[in-house]
Amino acid sequence: MTSSYPSLALHVAGQWTDHTSGGSRPVVNPATAMELGLLPLAGLAELAAAAESAQRGYLAWRRVRPHERYVILRRAADLLRQRVDAVATVLTLEQGKPLSEARREVTLSADIIDFQAEEAKRLYGRAVAPRVEGILSHTVTRVPVGPVAAFTAWNFPVNLPSRKLGSALAAGCSVVIKPAEETPGSCMLLVQCFLDAGVPADAINLVCGDPAQVSSFLIGRPEIAKVSVTGSVAVGKLLGVQAAAHVKRFTGELGGHAPVIVCEDMCEGGAMDFVLRQAVAAKYRNAGQVCASPIRFYVPRAHLGTFSERFSAAAKALRLGPGMDAATQMGPLSHARRIEDMERFVDDAIGLGARLLTGGHRVERPGFFFEPTVFADAPASTRLMQQEPFGPMAVIQPYDTLEGAIGQANALPYALGAYAFTRDLHAAHQLGEGIEAGMVGINHFGVSQPELPFGGHKESGLGQEMGAEGLLHYTEIKTITVGTPF
Repeated sequence: MTSSYPSLALHVAGQWTDHTSGGSRPVVNPATAMELGLLPLAGLAELAAAAESAQRGYLAWRRVRPHERYVILRRAADLLRQRVDAVATVLTLEQGKPLSEARREVTLSADIIDFQAEEAKRLYGRAVAPRVEGILSHTVTRVPVGPVAAFTAWNFPVNLPSRKLGSALAAGCSVVIKPAEETPGSCMLLVQCFLDAGVPADAINLVCGDPAQVSSFLIGRPEIAKVSVTGSVAVGKLLGVQAAAHVKRFTGELGGHAPVIVCEDMCEGGAMDFVLRQAVAAKYRNAGQVCASPIRFYVPRAHLGTFSERFSAAAKALRLGPGMDAATQMGPLSHARRIEDMERFVDDAIGLGARLLTGGHRVERPGFFFEPTVFADAPASTRLMQQEPFGPMAVIQPYDTLEGAIGQANALPYALGAYAFTRDLHAAHQLGEGIEAGMVGINHFGVSQPELPFGGHKESGLGQEMGAEGLLHYTEIKTITVGTPF
């Protein structure tokens, strides 16, 4: 236990409670494997109460004028900034990432809420000229879709709920938010910011519990009008099917397998230094537990040896340790089963002939640490080339032509993030147009910004979060026509 970690509770039917019918489970610090606290779990009674509360909250919140919603949400963002130290500390304790990364996540989350608050004032309708006599007007408007069931993952336990809560509340919806059971504390503090800012208590319910039970129960409830999920492709498909069975709106931000194409003109001198510095930082941020994390690095065959050697050396030099240590560059994985999965990826790759350049082992120390790992020349049949490792693992592959590299980048059924590096303007446009992905970053990895839509193509998801587009997914289109009474 630590005094920096809060007493855990759920927010159901307008109040915080730790007396629930679903039992409890420990929350563990991944840097030490020690218990931080006990999380109360929702049973069917709490889940039903949360759905009913969300309906009451929706009926109240949708009547609040957009400008007033804007004021309240901006206040919530300001409160989150004021509480950044406390929230970031809890985030690092339960998730493991370095404190500097946690602080950045919290401040960026406040920016996301700010942007969506501004967009609440811009849900414009349009007037359509009538085509026949006797019709006075046609108006096309956007209205809130209704109560939302939102499911988020453990890798960004403030950012992901902020996207969903900020967008849904800005549009006039209420939310039942289910954070990951591994990382509930930071979401609790986020929800408190919204409540303290003036969001009605019934408009936000926070529940945790058995994931399968919580999701199937809430998706099946008549009060819930929309489902939003951030998670794996497998989980997203399952929840998408459940939502479709009830004809409910669905947004899924799912997994990826991001390629990085390094062009010939970026493989010498300072240009390669620039690529390597950005690539290693992006790959091992949050220990690789990022859905848009770069995984497959495609390098011209003539430069494969140099690039691989330098990338591996930089990865090996990263300082591992607890996120609360200011010197730490990469923290632990989020839970013990991630270590076991990394070992399966390594065994499979080596068994099928990939070259291990560095890493590949768990670190013998308390907590869930795994070495930064780099492979080269991995056969296409390896798990590493087919499935998202979601950990500190990269693979460096050669290519002979730019067209061939684009073909390799597009070979998988995932298309969330993708990246390329070049100084050639023609090549930049060829890459931007040719790579299949929801987000393509040229010469940088910062594709996730509050002003930009975040989402994937193919099996990487449906819909977008953030940006003006993200808000629209929490609305329905309504047409109102008015004719003469006689």
